[in-house]
Amino acid sequence: MSRSASRSLSRSAATVIGFTAILLWSTLALATSATGAVPPFLLTALTFAIGGAVGVVAAVARGAGVAVLRQPWPVWLHGVGGLFGYHFFYFSALKLAPPAEAGLIAYLWPLLIVLLSALLPGERLKPVHILGALMGLAGTVVLLGSKAGGFGFAAQYLPGYGAALACAFLWSGYSVLSRWFREVPTEAVAGFCLATAALSVPCHLLFEPAIWPAGGGEWLAVAALGLGPVGIAFYTWDIGMKQGDIRLLGIASYAAPVLSTLLLVAAGFATASWSLVIACGLIVGGALVATLLGRR
Repeated sequence: MSRSASRSLSRSAATVIGFTAILLWSTLALATSATGAVPPFLLTALTFAIGGAVGVVAAVARGAGVAVLRQPWPVWLHGVGGLFGYHFFYFSALKLAPPAEAGLIAYLWPLLIVLLSALLPGERLKPVHILGALMGLAGTVVLLGSKAGGFGFAAQYLPGYGAALACAFLWSGYSVLSRWFREVPTEAVAGFCLATAALSVPCHLLFEPAIWPAGGGEWLAVAALGLGPVGIAFYTWDIGMKQGDIRLLGIASYAAPVLSTLLLVAAGFATASWSLVIACGLIVGGALVATLLGRR
């Protein structure tokens, strides 16, 4: 989206656009499961290359051209640090700590977005926003804890926990600081995606085996990831963060793991449980508390 088009959006419209990123991210688990044994950094390189190409094509189609990628170094530091930094530390956390504990710590980022939004000019953080975010976090704890049979934090996994915490701060910081770069066109995210893809290549060569997608089905899943949750989602999230309701988007982000589990249940990769129902109730309730009471 061009700069002039971005300015024409209302706060509510930008928030709705930001919601689409959360919906797309909820398909990550299902789509990733269809990519077979492709290792994470190779998958990151492939999907972000596709996502970046989508942005470049959109920029050219809108008349902005590749000149939109010519941004000052702080813009690049913010964008590449957020996208590549988050994925690097997330994959590191999964290698250094049990997935359940690492995932829970990493998923503190929605709560951090809500809290950090208070530092932005013109934003007012109310107690109901914090309550809504905590209810969402509680729902995530119930959901992830039930899958793992509980949490067992141990000192031997401290490096992994630290990497997961770095994830949470990197993504929440990237998201909230986007408001400070609101004059930067959303098409610039294409450059961040391409840089993330390029940086993922040496990580793949150093840390993991070369297992490429096997067959047309897995390649199609990779393309779907690059177009949706690793492509369009980052552009719509950029719009939501720059012009939408950051607090509400942060709270709503807790819906992603629940929606992801619902999709896995519908596809037959997981079974429904009471923990899923409770998590849904907490997350939906938290969003309603923040939305309805926050407007008073």
